[in-house]
Amino acid sequence: METVQNFIQGQISESHSQRFAPVFNPATGEQTRQVVLSSAAETAEAIAAAGKAFPAWAKTSPLKRARVMFKFKSLLEQNMDKLARLISNEHGKVYSDAVGEVTRGLEVVEFACGIPHLQKGEHSANVGTGVDSHSLMQPLGVCAGITPFNFPAMVPMWMFPIALATGNTFVLKPSEKDPSLGLVLAELLQQAGLPDGVFNVVNGDKEAVDVLLTDPRVQAVSFVGSTPIAEYIYSTASAHGKRCQALGGAKNHCILMPDADLDMAASAIMGAAYGAAGERCMALSVVVAVGDETADELIGKLKSQIDVMKVGPGVVEGPENDMGPVISSQHKDKICDYITSGVEQGAALVVDGRDISIEGHENGFFVGPTLFDNVSPEMTIYQEEIFGPVLAVVRVPDYQTGLELINRHEYGNGTAIFTRDGETARQFSEDVLAGMVGVNVPIPVPMAFHSFGGWKRSVFGPLNVHGNDGVRFYTRMKTVTSRWPASVRLEQHSSSFVMPTM
Repeated sequence: METVQNFIQGQISESHSQRFAPVFNPATGEQTRQVVLSSAAETAEAIAAAGKAFPAWAKTSPLKRARVMFKFKSLLEQNMDKLARLISNEHGKVYSDAVGEVTRGLEVVEFACGIPHLQKGEHSANVGTGVDSHSLMQPLGVCAGITPFNFPAMVPMWMFPIALATGNTFVLKPSEKDPSLGLVLAELLQQAGLPDGVFNVVNGDKEAVDVLLTDPRVQAVSFVGSTPIAEYIYSTASAHGKRCQALGGAKNHCILMPDADLDMAASAIMGAAYGAAGERCMALSVVVAVGDETADELIGKLKSQIDVMKVGPGVVEGPENDMGPVISSQHKDKICDYITSGVEQGAALVVDGRDISIEGHENGFFVGPTLFDNVSPEMTIYQEEIFGPVLAVVRVPDYQTGLELINRHEYGNGTAIFTRDGETARQFSEDVLAGMVGVNVPIPVPMAFHSFGGWKRSVFGPLNVHGNDGVRFYTRMKTVTSRWPASVRLEQHSSSFVMPTM
C-alpha cells in the first residue's frame, strides 16, 4: 500500500517510525493509502533542515523571493485539476468546491508576490540634528504550520506563502486524514525554484506537534483547528517563547430580518450551511429568525431546496453533486449523535440526514443535510460546534434579542445579517461580537489582502492570518537610529549622561 512520507531538505524522506494512520476515500469508505506518523527525531530533522536553510534564504532579496512565489502561482494554476481531484478524493468535498479552495489559497500567494512592497519598512530623515531613523521588517527564522483536514490546500497557503516571502523557512504538519496534498505543494515549490530545506513537510500526530511547539529553533507557530486544541497549541507554544496564532472553533450565526429578500437569503443559507458538508469553520450553522412568520417562511423554502439536493461523491462523471461525504466514519457517528441529542432535547427535526444511503457508495461516510427548528440556547446542538451538515433555526421576537443571543455565545468567528435596511445592517456590523461580518453575504471570508480571524474563543493570539496581519506575524521590527558625525571637524568631544532627545 502506498505510504505518504515526509518532505525534508528538498526530497521525499522515508520515515522509520513504524507508526502509520490510514487514509480513506470518504465517498467509498475504502482505505486508499497510509500516512507515516513521524517520530520526534524525524520532526527535529525537518526543523534542522529549515534552520540550516534560513540564513541564505533570509538574505535573498525580496524581489527574488517574490519571483519564486510568481512561479509557484503559475504552477498552481497549471495543476489546478490535479490538486482539486486529490482534495476531493481524500477529503470528500465536491470538485468545484475543491477548485474554489485552491483558488482562495492561490490568492494568498498572489498577495505574497507583492512582498517587496509589503516588507519595505519606514524611514524618517532628521528626527534630530543629523540623525535619521529607519525600520527593518526582518524574518523570524523557522516557522511551523499545523493545519486541519477541512482545507488541505487553502489553510496551509494562508500561512507558508507569506512566511516564505518574508524570508522565513517553514515546516508544515498537515492533517493525517488528508495528507497527500502537502507533498504536492512541496514539490511545486521546489519546481518554482525554492531552495532545498526552505519548505519541509512532516506528517504525524501529537508526537510531531509537541516537538514543533517546544523546539527552541522554531520561532513561530500557526494553527487552525478546534478550540480545545487551539488553546493547547497557543499556551504551549507561548510558554516556550514562540509567537503563535491559533484559530479555533466557531458557531456562526446569521440574523434573518423580516424585511430580507427571503429567496436570496434561503439560497445563500443553503450553500453556507451545507457546502463542504458543513466542515468549514465559517459554515453557517445557526439562523436567528426574527419573528415566527419569518421563520415559517424560511423553513418552507429551506425544506424545498433540501428535498432536491444531490448528495454523493465529490468527483463524478456528468452533473456534479451538491454535497459530498464527511471526512471519516468516526466523524459521521459524532454528527449523528448530535442530531440524536437535538431530538432528545426537544428541537423540531424538520429534515433528518442520519439514514441517507448513496447507491453504489453504501460504505461512504455520508450524512444528509439536516434541519432543526425551534432550537433553544441551552441545547447541545446550539452550544457546540458540530462541523457537519446540520442547520439550526432559533426564533426570536426582535432584532435586539437576536443580537444579544449571538454576543453571548463563546465563539465569535463569523456572522451575517440578511436585511434590506442599511441602518440595521450598520448597527449590527458595529455591535456584533465577531471577527468577520457579512451583510447579505453568508460566508464573509476576507480576500487575501485583508486578514482572516475571529473573536472570543475562536482565536488565540493578537494577529490573524494573511493580509497585513500575516506580514506582521512573520516579521519582527527593528528600528535603526543613526548619526554620521563629522568627527574630523570637531575640536572636542564631551560625554553626555542624560536621556538623548535628538
